[in-house]
Amino acid sequence: MIRIIPSVNESARDKLLSNLSSRSVGLDKQLMSQVSEIVEQVRTRGDEALIEYTETFDKVQLKVSELRVSQDDLRQAAQGVNPDFLKALREAIVNVRQFHTRQKEESWNFITQEGTSLGQRILPIDAVGLYVPGGTAAYPSSVVMNVIPAQVAGVARIVVATPASTLRENPSVAAALLELGVAEVYAIGGAQAIAALAFGTETIRSVDKITGPGNKFVAAAKKLVFGIVGIDAIAGPSEIVIVADDSARADFVAADLIAQAEHDEEASAILITSSQVVATRVAQEVERQLASLPRRAIVAASLTNYGAILLVDHISNACRIVNKLAPEHLELLTDHNDELAGQIQNAGAIFFGPYSPEALGDYLAGPNHVLPTGRAARFSSALGVYDFVKRTSMISYSKKAFQNVAGSISTLAEAEGLSGHARSALIRTVAGQ
Repeated sequence: MIRIIPSVNESARDKLLSNLSSRSVGLDKQLMSQVSEIVEQVRTRGDEALIEYTETFDKVQLKVSELRVSQDDLRQAAQGVNPDFLKALREAIVNVRQFHTRQKEESWNFITQEGTSLGQRILPIDAVGLYVPGGTAAYPSSVVMNVIPAQVAGVARIVVATPASTLRENPSVAAALLELGVAEVYAIGGAQAIAALAFGTETIRSVDKITGPGNKFVAAAKKLVFGIVGIDAIAGPSEIVIVADDSARADFVAADLIAQAEHDEEASAILITSSQVVATRVAQEVERQLASLPRRAIVAASLTNYGAILLVDHISNACRIVNKLAPEHLELLTDHNDELAGQIQNAGAIFFGPYSPEALGDYLAGPNHVLPTGRAARFSSALGVYDFVKRTSMISYSKKAFQNVAGSISTLAEAEGLSGHARSALIRTVAGQ
């Protein structure tokens, strides 16, 4: 099921990397065309299109009046929540809020010389739309990870969209929305939800930015509406890379590979190890643990198509592969974790040691679990408070200070062939101005 690829088999390794890259929604022209039609229909037909697509894709018949979920409906949906879950949820909320509070930025300014003041003003985005996926698994943790940084940033209007069946089938999502005090919730999912948030409908007012994970239809829709609204990222399937030497416990490693693979059939779980013994034992453990897993069919498909155990001659060689993969999650299970981490440049989140599994970051630790996928960790970061603010440059010069630099402005403008810019500067140096 999960392949062991020897270090000498470069062609098999290259094929795996190519296979992982093929999951990008931007490369799927048929998908982009299909989603483009959905987005256009919602943009032009509004609520009517939302109702039709909800029935087509989610098999749920809604009335326009049912698009928005009332607080009473949320409370009713949350009635079936387990008290132990509620306790754990509140613990997670405290940890996540504590972590994200430290990310909050303050406005600043400084004086460069007499008569000049430069600065940066930090303001929250006015309205954000947060997407909470449903489908094969619904995630109350996504509610926590999207809502809290927006709240810490001070966003005035926080809108949540989630598929129509989510609240009915998973009361924990409703409980999370109530715990966080989210007042504006819509029972729509998929590409149609992203389009509604971006363009607005008769029922839904448009937002300024959309965040949150989702399936390939959601990712494609976010790609299409980017520019009309801001987005956090174009998320792909979830992924993990585990780097392990002969000190790692095979059962721990196997459990963490399976945990990632159970997200969906396109999720990727890869082990890089210098130990043939560990590789063999992990492969055996995966088979053993999978036998009792409810979502074993999903895990099996994921590990077969996008999973692997890569053998390397020395554990330090793993870092080169990690940096090339730029994984969403990276676990270090070696005797030299700090040393290896110093060589890692591209990873969404790094988990150190046998008692810091990726599942800890998914739910409870505090850092955000909305992370860059599809090698985007090369240039982007975890979702955070900084994704929900605007930075405005502030520039103030006195008359004297400006006249001292007007000549330089004119020179630079003329070099670019922009005489109007030069005149705009020089007109302010004329005697009597």
